[in-house]
Amino acid sequence: MTDTQIPNGLMIINTGDGKGKTTAALGLMMRAWGRGMSVKMFQFLKHTGARFGEHRTAERAGISIESRGDGFTWLSKDMDETAAIAIDQWAHCKAAINAGETDLIVLDEATYPVTYGWLDADEVASTIANRPPHIHIVVTGRDAHEKLVSIADVVTEMEDVKHPYRDYGFKAQPGLDF
Repeated sequence: MTDTQIPNGLMIINTGDGKGKTTAALGLMMRAWGRGMSVKMFQFLKHTGARFGEHRTAERAGISIESRGDGFTWLSKDMDETAAIAIDQWAHCKAAINAGETDLIVLDEATYPVTYGWLDADEVASTIANRPPHIHIVVTGRDAHEKLVSIADVVTEMEDVKHPYRDYGFKAQPGLDF
């Protein structure tokens, strides 16, 4: 290890209203995987069994992405069930974090269940803060809770300056948005 390397895993948050939070996390996963690190992503909003571009790529590379959700939470027909799915997903995340077997764990769109109160912010922050010291954690999603921000080493806020859906009416693009 050189003098400039950090001996402990980092906690990174990608938040804000702009695009690119998950994409940045996927980039970190690819970089870490390319360096021989073990990586895993847990997705909180993407529906269970999702097969978007990142899932297809991860499958080919042998990278685990576990999606548990029912899509856009604001369209849920049963918010209690949606919350229960998030709680179940958190149990899987917590077990993976505490096991200490993965070098980089991404909690994709985990800010939402914390913000909505489905997951206890203190418990999530405590689990992340007390993880095995080598594990890097990346949390993505809008409106990152102050408890998570307070324990983060890096917080990046994506700003929405221009967006093709809003500004031109373009639909989400395969390969770019999903």
